[in-house]
Amino acid sequence: MTTWQCISGCGACCYLEPSERPDLGEYLTAEQLQQYLLMVGNDGWCVNFDRLNRQCQIYDQRPSFCRVQPDTFEAMFGIEPEELDEFAIACCEENIESVYGDRSLELLRFQQAV
Repeated sequence: MTTWQCISGCGACCYLEPSERPDLGEYLTAEQLQQYLLMVGNDGWCVNFDRLNRQCQIYDQRPSFCRVQPDTFEAMFGIEPEELDEFAIACCEENIESVYGDRSLELLRFQQAV
């Protein structure tokens, strides 16, 4: 069984451009959506993401919708805990490809990690 894991130095999920995620209102509460929109910088990246070092500056205090956890994904997407790894891997692959490309070092590193 393949287990999801985050790779350091990626941050593809920190590209938050709302126009590229038109279904936000379907899985975020009104309060979460407001918080999400406040986190989006002019360039579409999270204002808390240090792009130079590719690190979240509020990692320990990041919102629940930024966490890959069984309860979060069940609440947001209806994903059962036993389906989390497969779903999270597919989401990461899609995000990494859309941000860095399907031949990127980030995607290769992620695929090697999982």
